[in-house]
Amino acid sequence: MHIHAESPGTPKVAGFFDPRTFSVQYVVSDPATRRCAIIDPVLDFDEKSGATATFHADELLAYVDRHGLEVEWILDTHPHADHFSAARYLKEKTGAPTAIGVYVKGVQALWKDLYNWPDFPDDGRQWDHLFAEGDTFRVGEVEGRIMFSPGHTKASITYVIGDAAFVHDTLFQPDGGTARADFPGGNAHKLWDSIQAILALPDNTRLFTGHDYMPGDREPEWESTVRTQREANIHLQGCPTADSFIAMRNERDAKLPMPKLILHALQVNIRGGALPEPEENGRRYLKIPLDALPGAAWGEARS
Repeated sequence: MHIHAESPGTPKVAGFFDPRTFSVQYVVSDPATRRCAIIDPVLDFDEKSGATATFHADELLAYVDRHGLEVEWILDTHPHADHFSAARYLKEKTGAPTAIGVYVKGVQALWKDLYNWPDFPDDGRQWDHLFAEGDTFRVGEVEGRIMFSPGHTKASITYVIGDAAFVHDTLFQPDGGTARADFPGGNAHKLWDSIQAILALPDNTRLFTGHDYMPGDREPEWESTVRTQREANIHLQGCPTADSFIAMRNERDAKLPMPKLILHALQVNIRGGALPEPEENGRRYLKIPLDALPGAAWGEARS
């Protein structure tokens, strides 16, 4: 865990790194009111044994309790392909509403077809609130707003809360570059446009990423600024135009295998983090479609 020391009028941001999925969860709090939002929480899953657990989500709850915080929102930036969302679990524990971008409906429609779920409701009802581009909300007295940031997925949004922007998998740390855009519904041109919109925020805006893969075996990092990304991001420095970036991204993505949990995770995450209902024997089952992602490279991968 790392806590960013806040300035007056800006939110405190605590990041929690999950080394199994290279994901970062956040608790964003208003020091004045002690109200907070949880962003991109992880529900633990071991694909080898099929075991689920709440270790990382409970770490967030312990932090909230230790600092006397009240959870106002449980937020996901997009339906994740590499870990299960703990949004439903945390709602049960805190009573706070869950939210995601309204664009999740398009991802639900895409994946319900892949899973052959004709009766699955693809209207976003699995969340308490759906945010659209330009919508505003509050964490305590700190104002937040929504940026639609498609490209990595067709549903990705950025949460801008005070001087902090949570950019999910659009940008990594400057030495890590940018996110892939080849998932179903992904698009490299839209990713470029989303990155440019994020980099148009004020230079000192703090940017918090959804993953870190620790290039060069350095320690995990997840915070940068707009200025730093603009001046030092390896993919943007090497590919400074839309055409060069799109060509790089498409060539690079064609060689990347799918994340190992994508087929496991999407059937949970398009349900708002709800696990499949138990069958008559009381056990829950995942459904893995075969040959559903034609052209995907073989082997191990990071998202």
